[in-house]
Amino acid sequence: MKKKKSQRGAPGALAHKPGFPSREELLDALAAQSRPMRVDGILRVLGLARRAKGDLEAMLTGLAEQGRLLRLRGGLWTRPEALKHIVGRFSALRDGGGFVTPMRPVNEGENNRDSRLEFTGARDVYIPAAQTGEAWHQDIVRVALSPGAARGPSPEGRIIEVVERGLAEIPAHAAHRTGNTLFCRPADARLTVNFSVELAAGDTPPQPGTLVLLAPQQRLASDLWTARIVGDYGREDDVAVQEELVKLNHEVPRDFPAGALAEAQQLPDGPTVEDMRDREDVRSLPLVTIDGADARDFDDAVQVEDRPGGGWLLRVAIADVSHYVRPRGNGSTGALDAEALARGNSWYFPKSVEPMLPEVLSNGLCSLRPDVDRLAMMAEIPFTAQGKPGKPRFAQVVMRSAARLTYNQVKACMLDNDTAAIANLRENPRGEEVITMLQRAFALYAALRDARRQRGSLDFDLPEADSRLDEAGRVVWMGHRQRHDAHRLIEEFMIAANEAVARYLRDVGMPFLYRVHPLPDPERLESLFDTLAGVGMQDLPARPDAAAMQGILARVQGTDQEFLVNRLCLRAMPQARYQPFNEGHFGLASQAYCHFTSPIRRYADLLTHRALKTAMGIGVGALPAGQKLLRIGDQINRRERAAMACEREMDRRMGCLALLPRVGEHFKGMVAGVTDFGIFVELANMPVEGMIRIDDLGDDWYDFDQHTMSLVGQRSGVMWRMGQSLEVALAEVNLGRLEIRLMPLELPKAAQGNWRGRGKSARKPAGRSAHKGGAKPGHTSRPGGSRSGWKITSPGDEGGKSGGQSKGNGGGKGGNRSKTSRRGGGSGFGGNSSGAKRSGGQTGKKRGR
Repeated sequence: MKKKKSQRGAPGALAHKPGFPSREELLDALAAQSRPMRVDGILRVLGLARRAKGDLEAMLTGLAEQGRLLRLRGGLWTRPEALKHIVGRFSALRDGGGFVTPMRPVNEGENNRDSRLEFTGARDVYIPAAQTGEAWHQDIVRVALSPGAARGPSPEGRIIEVVERGLAEIPAHAAHRTGNTLFCRPADARLTVNFSVELAAGDTPPQPGTLVLLAPQQRLASDLWTARIVGDYGREDDVAVQEELVKLNHEVPRDFPAGALAEAQQLPDGPTVEDMRDREDVRSLPLVTIDGADARDFDDAVQVEDRPGGGWLLRVAIADVSHYVRPRGNGSTGALDAEALARGNSWYFPKSVEPMLPEVLSNGLCSLRPDVDRLAMMAEIPFTAQGKPGKPRFAQVVMRSAARLTYNQVKACMLDNDTAAIANLRENPRGEEVITMLQRAFALYAALRDARRQRGSLDFDLPEADSRLDEAGRVVWMGHRQRHDAHRLIEEFMIAANEAVARYLRDVGMPFLYRVHPLPDPERLESLFDTLAGVGMQDLPARPDAAAMQGILARVQGTDQEFLVNRLCLRAMPQARYQPFNEGHFGLASQAYCHFTSPIRRYADLLTHRALKTAMGIGVGALPAGQKLLRIGDQINRRERAAMACEREMDRRMGCLALLPRVGEHFKGMVAGVTDFGIFVELANMPVEGMIRIDDLGDDWYDFDQHTMSLVGQRSGVMWRMGQSLEVALAEVNLGRLEIRLMPLELPKAAQGNWRGRGKSARKPAGRSAHKGGAKPGHTSRPGGSRSGWKITSPGDEGGKSGGQSKGNGGGKGGNRSKTSRRGGGSGFGGNSSGAKRSGGQTGKKRGR
């Protein structure tokens, strides 16, 4: 007799068993319980015998696959509806999982822009890789929060519903073609879905490897959708194509809505007689703009004159954007204002800019072009010979820029005494007047710089990326942008104006947004000082102190350690932010600070102008205050972080493009980061960072010390630590994943004795954990100790012989992920954690801190 086939594991058959509950009965029984339950508890509730456990587990699994039940940690089962839910935007990570930023419906009447949801400001929810469902990067999703304490800094959850697809169009690579079907892979590694495109008869198909824009249509499987081609970008090595990718990946705002454009078109071409009424006329003053040669918005002008009895009078004139961009009410539709708030700031790219305001304003009516009348808000600040500020005065003015100067032009004239450059400037009708004014300006700059250093300001002078393109849009050179005292002069004057406005608004009690930079966290300071000891700094204080950071930065100025120490200190500090209550600005050693000097490109500055006008008795409508001002600050902070993420990704893409044709070449570099899965190396002559994986570090097992950021070989004693110089070979550039893989050409010397941490007592570093590198146990490495096949030369072993058996297995990934701390996957460059911005930039200046 044939044995009957078991039905266990076939949920459809279970519903027909006599005495066994149906799916609906099981769901109803779980809904009646007030808590998640294990299988044994569900058996008791249903009155089932233990022999039914297998069938019950099969039904539970089937319901989980349908999304009608959730299995929690510890074997607990519950209905999704029983858990606390949030709705938010999903941000995927390249190595799986991601974070959901909570959102809520917009309160009606708070703004008139078409937006149904806004961010709440609550903590992001971590989604493990296995719990993302079929959500894509940027989707609006519903998340069931896991009960219990969070494992890391974020609560944990599971995506149970895709509420709305966030990406209507997706850039992808044309992979291969079969008949009339084109298979495409997303250009963004955070998207794990692929696409099948049916080509119409007679259409010319895209070439393999080219970049296309797809509109997803229908789901075929969890990882495969049909799509149609809506755009063909062509070569991926074109910088314009990479810009387009970044804009799409980050949903950078592009076209202005019709309402904002209509409001902008109603503005005059220039200031009218009515506009100039009741304004001071300062057109006779030699106010000048000083910007980069490729700057596109000119929103600040400066002028300095001597004061009788000593000292100087600084005038900073800022384009009066608030005169034209007004909140809703009093005859204004508020469309420009709502769009500016939604964008938060302008977004800069190597070849383009997506402005906060339409071009008629940003490059026209509010751009302080030479010999053209413009409206401005002016801060007039007296300074003593020692650089101490006096009581400022503020005024609405009409001005006319005497000259549009560039940083390099000012350097040539005032710092290099270039006779040709001086003669060229003298050809300007007001050239002689401008030269005299610049001499006074540099004298004031020197006094302000010294005064700011004396009060404990931190000077981070990190180089910025610069690049050159050929006619086809390819990167032919990438290096560091040169900075000099002409840049720093403008920065000092902008800082002085920002501080003067912040002090004034604070003293009169106006609601406005401070630019706040909190004190570093004590634990991060402890880690910083341990790392500084690890890179060879001597005589560090036994107790880490934020005040000691200035001395450390001053000590390394002009040395080989300057760049590394600047970056380490910058990473140790929290990011600057906007908020309506004052906590001071640690980096600038300022008791009150705000942003006033760039209302063309930052919404926070526009709000500051309105607050200043209100304090001066000039009507601009009701100012936001309380919770509304707090929400506006949160929105601006988010948009600033998004714009910075765009800049970092664009820099990373430019670095990949610059290195693509140079695979196999050798480069000098410096260890800029150490993790338990490898080391990051910054190349010496270009701002590009690549990674040496731990299994490419040679034949050894490695101990990782997170406090001193070092890897030490257990057998060889070889130490990899921050600040080491080394030579590397470029092994691979993966533009899709934004990864640059490097190989070491030599190993550092072994640590001498027991390496110790900072302080004269040389206490042993804490937090050391074992981590293994090299090849798998029992496997023989390739020559040189690297499984990649690249030859590594050890000190005293110029022949590159390693011999013997490998002792460990590398390539291990880091532990718990967090949104900000993980640096793997080609994230590149690190961030400007203090929020400090420097002048210059590729398509426009980025000033203020």
